[in-house]
Amino acid sequence: MLKQIRYFQSVVKLGSFTEAAEEHYISQSAISQQIKALEDELGVKLLERKKRSFTLTEAGEYFYRKSLVLVADYDSIVREVQNISGSRGELLKVGLLKGYSGKEFNRAVSEFTAKFPDVTVEVTHGNHDALYALLRNGEIDIVLNDQRRAFSDEYINIVLDIREYYGEISANSPLAQLDEVEITDLKNTPLILLASTDQQETERSFYLNDLGFKSEIYFTEYIDDALMQVIQGKGIMPIEGSGDAIQNTTKSVRLIRNGKPIIRRYCAFMKANDLKKHTYEFTEILKSLF
Repeated sequence: MLKQIRYFQSVVKLGSFTEAAEEHYISQSAISQQIKALEDELGVKLLERKKRSFTLTEAGEYFYRKSLVLVADYDSIVREVQNISGSRGELLKVGLLKGYSGKEFNRAVSEFTAKFPDVTVEVTHGNHDALYALLRNGEIDIVLNDQRRAFSDEYINIVLDIREYYGEISANSPLAQLDEVEITDLKNTPLILLASTDQQETERSFYLNDLGFKSEIYFTEYIDDALMQVIQGKGIMPIEGSGDAIQNTTKSVRLIRNGKPIIRRYCAFMKANDLKKHTYEFTEILKSLF
């Protein structure tokens, strides 16, 4: 009955048998039959069907509200039982670029969890090379990262989005009056980067040698510390993802080189010969949100 209840909740939430069927990867007729079976089991009518639409009966409204509590409690019990037994069920390990501020990833996790409630998404944050090392060693299943090297046939390489580089700077800085700034004009403005101690030299080399920054570089491991430095006018922080200004305390400025935008590609990477279960489903959801 639990699966039938989940089907019923999806139909009500989405207001559509068709969309609910797509959410659960079954046919519309199958989900309709499951709702009918649920009504027969309860001995009450939950939905009043009207051609291509429906309304909830009074009993249906009551059952929907109470079933949400029931299923939430059930999911909580399952998680607790798994924790007690030392097993968390199926696990999908995803690596995320440290400091990534785009909303797409969180939305993908939310949608994935709704479709596969028995799978736990475990997120590891890291810099470019650190995430690649984890993927190469089989310690994570999927990496969301920016492309810094040529694609390899050893991996499935999915380009999610192509974006321009932006930097976050204090709203009080004179540079905040600009919409874009040449990176050579930032030579006296420190660059604030997120990196663990063992990744600092790799990040320093990339920003200085590959991108062409001439600035002094400050490192921190935590996004909150980096933002505090930015807000206080101590430097500029490259934005990972599509972050917005922080409550008018900062300004996002486009970074250009020789008059042209600097481009970065955000990609999803998986090992081609070692695809874990559910990686395809997660990346499909992720692709749809970019």
